Amino acid sequence: MNAEDTIRKTVTENDVVLFMKGTKMMPQCGFSSRVAGVLNYMGVSFADVNVLADEGIRQGIKNFSDWPTIPQLYVKGEFVGGCDIVTEMTLSGELDQLFTDHGIAFDKDAADKIREANG
Repeated sequence: MNAEDTIRKTVTENDVVLFMKGTKMMPQCGFSSRVAGVLNYMGVSFADVNVLADEGIRQGIKNFSDWPTIPQLYVKGEFVGGCDIVTEMTLSGELDQLFTDHGIAFDKDAADKIREANG
């Protein structure tokens, strides 16, 4: 299976996937840490893919999404965005709506607390 097939299989078989540098428990860059932190704080169950562990996946995800940076968040097989987009969506409430629309469980109170702290 090539990198593109592996990526397609991963985003298809998992409701929420974060392609990141490091893991959700040990991020290896600030941007990956921010997105993983938001998802973890909101109680979202997600698969993490450490792009540093496989150069094929690291470059392949950029080609797959036509997006040049990592991290990259996918929900129900669709590319959502990177750190800046996920941050904006969290603060505006759009991420809550996306999760709600797709039946993804999350802690609404935690999401509200993020907005309060950054308001």
